[in-house]
Amino acid sequence: MKIDDALQKAVALSNDKIENRPAPRTSETKTPVAGESVTLSPLASQLQSIEAAGANEQVYDADKVSAIKSAISSGQFRVDSEKVADGLINTVKDLLTAQR
Repeated sequence: MKIDDALQKAVALSNDKIENRPAPRTSETKTPVAGESVTLSPLASQLQSIEAAGANEQVYDADKVSAIKSAISSGQFRVDSEKVADGLINTVKDLLTAQR
């Protein structure tokens, strides 16, 4: 028995399994049922209103991101390793104190 034969048989077996599976349901195959209704909990409704309010505001400073992006592409961006190390140490301290 050659390795190639074993691989071909394995591929054939896996293809048979895939071909014999029923097609996955997608949104196109779902049939809506008349008369059904969905009720959201107050928490879900609150989450939707928070998401809708947050959609209009930026989560980041676009100008700063643009400046960093151009500095990286021009090769002028420098990483302050001491600042990164201090941030990592502070994060670890916070995680250790939170576990207690």
